[in-house]
Amino acid sequence: MCGIFAYHGPQNNAALLAVEGLKNLEYRGYDSWGIACKTTDRIEVEKHVGKISNVEKLKPELMDEVNHIAIGHSRWATHGGVTRANAHPHLSQDGKIAIVHNGIIENYMELKKELIEKGFHFISETDTETMAHMIEYYMEQEKGDFEKAFQKAIQRLEGRYAILAIAQDENKILAARKGSPLIVGVGPLDHEFFIGSDVPAFLKYTKRVLYLDDEQMVVLSEKGANFYTIENGAPLEKRVVELDLDLQSAEKGDYPHFMIKEIMEQKETIQRAINQDPETLKKVAQAIRDAFGTFLIGCGTAGKVALAGSYLFSRIAKKHVNFTFGSEFGSYQDFLTDKTLMIAISQSGETADTLEAIEIAKKKGVKIATIVNVESSTMAQISDMVVPIKAGPEKAVASTKATTSQLAILTLLAYATVGRLNEGQQLLIATAGEINDMLNPRYEEHIRKLAEKIQAVESMYIIGKGLNYAMALEAAIKLQEVSYIHAEGFAAGELKHGPLALIAEGTPCVVIVANDETRSDILNNAMEVKARGGYIIGIAPQESEIFDYWIKVPDAGNASPIVNIIPIQILAYHLAVVRQNNPDMPRNLAKSVTVK
Repeated sequence: MCGIFAYHGPQNNAALLAVEGLKNLEYRGYDSWGIACKTTDRIEVEKHVGKISNVEKLKPELMDEVNHIAIGHSRWATHGGVTRANAHPHLSQDGKIAIVHNGIIENYMELKKELIEKGFHFISETDTETMAHMIEYYMEQEKGDFEKAFQKAIQRLEGRYAILAIAQDENKILAARKGSPLIVGVGPLDHEFFIGSDVPAFLKYTKRVLYLDDEQMVVLSEKGANFYTIENGAPLEKRVVELDLDLQSAEKGDYPHFMIKEIMEQKETIQRAINQDPETLKKVAQAIRDAFGTFLIGCGTAGKVALAGSYLFSRIAKKHVNFTFGSEFGSYQDFLTDKTLMIAISQSGETADTLEAIEIAKKKGVKIATIVNVESSTMAQISDMVVPIKAGPEKAVASTKATTSQLAILTLLAYATVGRLNEGQQLLIATAGEINDMLNPRYEEHIRKLAEKIQAVESMYIIGKGLNYAMALEAAIKLQEVSYIHAEGFAAGELKHGPLALIAEGTPCVVIVANDETRSDILNNAMEVKARGGYIIGIAPQESEIFDYWIKVPDAGNASPIVNIIPIQILAYHLAVVRQNNPDMPRNLAKSVTVK
């Protein structure tokens, strides 16, 4: 949640660079935005409710003055409503310190009460403002030492955070993190630094980065980038890492939205997911074989992928693997031992509930494997084994290419667990080729026509069975996220236990059909819906007289979840467009859920 960006360097337009960086991070939060710049004799702030996408210029005080230091923030509201007063940056009471913050300060009420008793006044409803006043208080205690005051204030915090601060009388940016991402970019000019929640914020300028790890702080100044521990201020050595990313992968190009671009990129991303180091897969597979209990966990879409994985391991490896959402994992902690294995799934590697689940597991000595897109993420750094999905930057809030890449990895691991990795690779290579053929303009147009046909419905339902039950649940998420249509996914056999009461004349029901032992049963379930007036949309390798609208998919065997979710991604996208929604930035949602 929320996007943070900052610039420190010789360029004279730090404020405009901050705006540009925030636009690149808007997928992380778009309720409101703001920037703070250090000018010659003051800190100048501009902030507004709404999206930063269309901003081209700032107020004259920021446009006309030379500024070399700026911090910015695009917000996804957690504490306090979406108002200008609650937008970041927040100032200290004397106006000499500005901060931006991502995360939640869990003990902010206690700190706020303490500060009010010391005479501080609050103008926002946020937890963040507490931090600005806390730094001011410690500045007084430390006789104006900005770095010490910042460190002491950070030491008081409980929760997850990424925090940046600037001061009127200091030519430096201070930053600290715990559980929320911050990455330092090393610019091409002397003593030039960027800092952001994600690499695309500054990828236009540099691919050279320094990683700020949990419970560490960094001071960016004309002396360089100096890292320290928050606990005792001990200096840390960091090495510059050159990233293997290209700017084009983080931009829309000729596509109208990131979501459709990322859907179409699945022609390549599934191939990249398959192209893994065999030794890494075999190492994880061995850990699964050796474990006394394995848990697959994830949140949101990654949670549905994890559920699909439990079916894949049962079907392919004849092995029981447990599934739970990251947010629910705490209820299972009494089952954990040092022989347990956890496989955590995440696009960002920063999902707060999943990270908390990992922390619970690690306290019990559980071995952690992570399937993740961002290899520099917190999740990757604290895991024992990492399998990168290699999907490239995914900027649309609704996950598409990362989803199918995660499914591909789990399929490979299921095959590897029983010594049939090559068989799994061949299946997925063939599937990727068929997806390449499937994703063509005529196919997309066929689905767009369906979107136009059903655009006015209030509710729709999706049913799946076996391997594709989880895809019915994931389909509902995709439709909810971007079309805002009430959508629900069900196990097909559960329809007659309640959900059939929801079917009325013309109610759309998407039926996900695999060409396996479940085909006959799910077609019978679809007939039950049709007999009650439902409009049946079949996603299947073969047509059926039951379908009112057929969307053909390849017959992919155990890879059927991968091919079956793609047409629903396309349908969700076109429903969003025809209903005049922004598919990249759905209301009330943000890309990386870094708060609980």
